[in-house]
Amino acid sequence: MNIKQVTRAVFISTTLFLSLACSSIYDKHVQWQSVKPESFPVLNAIGYAPISLQQSSHETQRMLMAIKASKIAAYAELAEQVYGQKIEGQTTMADLLINDSQLKSSVQGVIRGAKVVKSYPVGDTYATELQLDFEDVYKIYEANNPRQEVKEVSYF
Repeated sequence: MNIKQVTRAVFISTTLFLSLACSSIYDKHVQWQSVKPESFPVLNAIGYAPISLQQSSHETQRMLMAIKASKIAAYAELAEQVYGQKIEGQTTMADLLINDSQLKSSVQGVIRGAKVVKSYPVGDTYATELQLDFEDVYKIYEANNPRQEVKEVSYF
């Protein structure tokens, strides 16, 4: 080996040693702790469905269909309260007069932990009352994805 190769090897070794010595790579251990909210809201929703307008020739089947439809309407009401409602509007004009006006709304979401409080007929309409206690939702979420924050970090 000549002096040029030795100098180059020493330079590379020194550079590598200094870069590793100055690095901030440490082994660490992070301890986590769960955080529970201070309060939980309780949401209520009511869904309605007409009995006589259900598509069946049997009265009992129309009642059962109205029960199911009112429950679905109540769930949609809960989803609207939790996630909000998407509104889309469009208006067209011709000769400075409104020609056509459209308004669309939609709700999308997943509701877990809701409980049926009551389901009852009111005349020709069936009503279903639902309740969503966010403490129950929190427990369901915690069982699947515990929320955590850093409790302590120890570096070695």
